[in-house]
Amino acid sequence: MHRYAPIDLRRLAIFLAVVDEGGFTAAGDALDVTQPSISQAIRELEAALGAALFFRIGRAVRLTPAGEALVLPARQAFATISRASSAVREVAGLSTGRLEIACLPTLAAAPLAPIIGAFCRAHPGVAITLTNAEHGAQLVSLVRAGRCELGLTEARAAEDLCVVPLGVQDLLVVLPPGSPVKHPYPLDELARQPLVAAPKGSSSRDLLDEALEARGVTPHFAVETAQREALLPLIACGAGAGLLPRPIARQAEALGCVVAEPRPGVSRSLAIVHRPGPLTPAAQRFVTIALERAEDDDRSTGLA
Repeated sequence: MHRYAPIDLRRLAIFLAVVDEGGFTAAGDALDVTQPSISQAIRELEAALGAALFFRIGRAVRLTPAGEALVLPARQAFATISRASSAVREVAGLSTGRLEIACLPTLAAAPLAPIIGAFCRAHPGVAITLTNAEHGAQLVSLVRAGRCELGLTEARAAEDLCVVPLGVQDLLVVLPPGSPVKHPYPLDELARQPLVAAPKGSSSRDLLDEALEARGVTPHFAVETAQREALLPLIACGAGAGLLPRPIARQAEALGCVVAEPRPGVSRSLAIVHRPGPLTPAAQRFVTIALERAEDDDRSTGLA
């Protein structure tokens, strides 16, 4: 019978670095540790656990079934340690720390940016890392795996995550400057315009496709771009029309674009998602600020 030794957190951190960086050498570079030291730490961890964690294939490595089984508990262990450390820092008023948040690209400017701004003003010592997720499934995976503690997404989360509703965000029709407009603007007519949109499979594109499909119309996409920040300039420069969140549409008006309410209306419910269990103090405070802002905002600021 194997006598299990205590698991050393340093070796566990090195294990996750090898997983995340894809190899021993890359992990050593990321941690500023020599490759032999990385290899030794992994051998010691494997000896402590009584199982091989990686298949060595030349210079490449691949997780064994035992290694795959260790990844999530290892991340959870560090999340627990982070919560313990953060709990101590909370007594000092969240003077230091880090919060990892995943977000869909079209929600980064609104409503996420104002929430982060309010949080940073209240707790300037807490650093925030914002991770982009192209679609809801990727965001859920980031949160579920513990790579990000919170995720801001459309309210279509997996059942195993906790969901904190933030309200509803409207999308508006945005047309190039000088375009003729109707109030409200029929989606059937929007489909006849050349469109500027995110790529198929992204959350905002899915919303647009669903809205037009419900009308039984086939759109023509003049420009498809994964660069969300390019959507508004492209419309303003006459490349085509689009369907943008209300706060971004209001920015479009300042650039001379024509903005109108779509008919029928298009909107999406938003939520913060996180894994079950207690949040770190920084994450809990972030959720509180988000809920306070959602309560105060009206449809003109993006949430209702």
